[in-house]
Amino acid sequence: MSSLTPRSPYSKEELEKLYPKDLQLQLVQILLRHGERSPVSPRFRNAGLHPYWPYCNAARRMRGVILGSEDHSKWDVMEYRRRLETFGQDDGPIVASGPGSEFDSICQPGELTDKGRETTLALGERLRHLYVEQLKFMPRLISDSDMIYLRATPLPRALESVEQTFWGFYPPSARTADFPPPTILTRSPADETLYPNDGNCRRFAQVTRAFAQRTADRWNDTSDMAYLTRLIGKWMPDDSNRVAVDSHPRLSGIMDTINSTLAHGPETRLPKEFYDKKAAEIIDRIGVEEWFSGYAESREYRMLGIGGLMGDVVGRMAGSVERRGNDGLVQIGGENGELGKGRGGETNIKFALSGCHDTTLAGVLSSLGAFDGEKWPPYTSHIAFELFQKEPLPAPSIAPGQTSANDNALPAAKQTQSWWSSLFGSTKSIRNASVLKPEGMSRKTVDELTENERQKLNGYFVRVRYNDRVMTIPGCKNAGNHLEGDESFCTLEAFKAIVDKYTPKHWKKACITNLDEPAFPEKPEPGGY
Repeated sequence: MSSLTPRSPYSKEELEKLYPKDLQLQLVQILLRHGERSPVSPRFRNAGLHPYWPYCNAARRMRGVILGSEDHSKWDVMEYRRRLETFGQDDGPIVASGPGSEFDSICQPGELTDKGRETTLALGERLRHLYVEQLKFMPRLISDSDMIYLRATPLPRALESVEQTFWGFYPPSARTADFPPPTILTRSPADETLYPNDGNCRRFAQVTRAFAQRTADRWNDTSDMAYLTRLIGKWMPDDSNRVAVDSHPRLSGIMDTINSTLAHGPETRLPKEFYDKKAAEIIDRIGVEEWFSGYAESREYRMLGIGGLMGDVVGRMAGSVERRGNDGLVQIGGENGELGKGRGGETNIKFALSGCHDTTLAGVLSSLGAFDGEKWPPYTSHIAFELFQKEPLPAPSIAPGQTSANDNALPAAKQTQSWWSSLFGSTKSIRNASVLKPEGMSRKTVDELTENERQKLNGYFVRVRYNDRVMTIPGCKNAGNHLEGDESFCTLEAFKAIVDKYTPKHWKKACITNLDEPAFPEKPEPGGY
């Protein structure tokens, strides 16, 4: 499958079943795969596929941040139109053009296309309909984004997908006139855990190569691979005319190009043999095994590939339970940032939105034992982690600059301190410290919690939805690990205990550990328990 076909909004009857009245929604965290894009590299030009795709109209409206020439304390915006330059037949420069001789709107490799912007915008609108209009979990109108955590990987398509989704979730009509710029967090590639980072984790690169080679050994000489070779082998660029897991391009690369072409117009299509139904099933099944079977079999694979991210997800849940403003303060970087007047002080997160990739989503679900039988995640797929409380807490006072979820009036005037400051003291001393350090139980394992901390988890439940389908985690089915009568509501303690087992204590150290050890575990270490 290439593009996601979203289901219709939940009916009233479905909502009542999915969101029982005795469970209060506390925190929502969304991981979303970016929208449709161009292929990450130009392939199959010999099959007539044009290397330059004319589906990126954002190139007509590029903007750059400019330091003012007269007053260097002021900033301006320069608008420009981007065109791509490439080699001509005589090796001199020419402007790249699309299949219809287009010079503008030409996509870079792997760039979010107009279609990708449309689908991620639509995702934001669907999330708004559910969490604002139907559940009234988030306010209709906001004056800042202090309760929202936004993050993206360093790849532009992930950042742009977050921007589009946020725009759909809170369009200009749902923001006050003085709404300040939201904070969007990114990391350098060396520190990135929002996708499986084999490029900057040496040990993870070792184990992924080993699992990929195992898949190649299993499938390269099978009748299924022979079928693919007969079908499309004549377009393979090397002399062997052979399709294989580890051919050039790899089978997963072939799948990438096929899926990208399926998501876009007829001007950029491959020959009909590439869209054979049986071939698509074979390619998807083998690709899923090559890339994601390790998460289901190896604790080390889970820890290095997705454990850091899942530790962050669970850490925010624990922070929500503790009601510590410092938890969000550490993640965003200061009480007021550089904007002042309460702006940029994202704390007490209620909604998190992270732009990532197909390998993130499938890796997360596989690590939880919830990806069996699933196909490769389509563009604009998403996972929703929802934290519920069985017995609602007394309603806190409205956070600075926010409205009640049921209040359509303008927000109240900003306050100088948020509600938790009166409980835990001012955050200024924390802000002024040389290093911000997380407090409480967010990064402690369940076994490390004090009895008092462990009791705080009681009455909290976690549910996972993938593309609006409820997923069940195997370890949550055990007695005492779920809400009575519904195995999809995992107790927070059980969910945290499952994730604790593969959350690294120090990811970078783990990446240079066990380099001389076998890549495969001595015995199966299934995920989700």
